[in-house]
Amino acid sequence: MAHSDLLYPENPRRREEVNHLHQQLLDCLSDSFHATNKLIGVLNMHLGCRLAAIEMKRDGTIKENCDIIIQAVIKIQKELQKVDEALKDKLEPTLYRKLQDIKERETEKIAIVQKVISVILEEATSAASAVAVKLVGSNVTSGIINKLVTVLAQIGASLLGSIGVAVLGLGVDMIFRAILGAVEKTQLQAAIKSYEKHLVEFKSASEKYRHAITEVTNAVEHQMK
Repeated sequence: MAHSDLLYPENPRRREEVNHLHQQLLDCLSDSFHATNKLIGVLNMHLGCRLAAIEMKRDGTIKENCDIIIQAVIKIQKELQKVDEALKDKLEPTLYRKLQDIKERETEKIAIVQKVISVILEEATSAASAVAVKLVGSNVTSGIINKLVTVLAQIGASLLGSIGVAVLGLGVDMIFRAILGAVEKTQLQAAIKSYEKHLVEFKSASEKYRHAITEVTNAVEHQMK
């Protein structure tokens, strides 16, 4: 037991708490990297995009890694916007509105996109139409992606932003010291509260993001059968 633990008996519990919260945050961050790369792969294969995969910066800070995902998502959104604008340009207004209608059946939406997808893409497939419907013709998916970007930006701007991700493989005491090195000792409680607060939002946003991308890949697989 450290000497400081005798003076501050809450320290051992606090160290465990910080370690647990940090691990959960990094798990969500890692999941978001994986899901984003999965989406990039789908877009490159079926919508003819040329997006580069992203990697977690192991020697970087939480903020740096949040920014990597944010920048990748912004590029994805720009590609989807191009497809959306092309659909709006090629489809009759009534048909385009149907794509945005949540009450419209997905099979009908795919059929609508299929009418013009060959004009937009060099290679038109039902899988490409499914991707377009899932990502462009869904305000729900757009909202989920936007929410993830917002949460990542908030985490990066918080007390947690300057903490390195490389402490993941270290022991509890080392993680605790690394976090103490990134924030003032008097801010430790605030940092713990920041972890707790942002984790709730990040877990929710990350899970919805991964679920939305899984729906896209499932739709693609269904069309390719």
